[in-house]
Amino acid sequence: MCLAVPGKIISIYQENALTMCKVDFGGVIRAACLEANPEAQVGDYAVVHAGFVISLLSESEAQETLNLFKEMEQMGIELPDEELKEG
Repeated sequence: MCLAVPGKIISIYQENALTMCKVDFGGVIRAACLEANPEAQVGDYAVVHAGFVISLLSESEAQETLNLFKEMEQMGIELPDEELKEG
């Protein structure tokens, strides 16, 4: 199962001729390739899959998703964390 968790882009840089970024997933920082979303900026929220930013979200969309995850956690529903472990 793939779970799309929004993360906040905290830096953008070049590596081996690719535009890369660091994404903060609530304290877990992962590198991701930005080549498919060159319009991304620091502070944007992104969905990352397999090391690539696959889409950008507004802050309100990201917060809505994160709030739903918090509600699920409060209800005792465990979410898989494989997505963050793979990065």
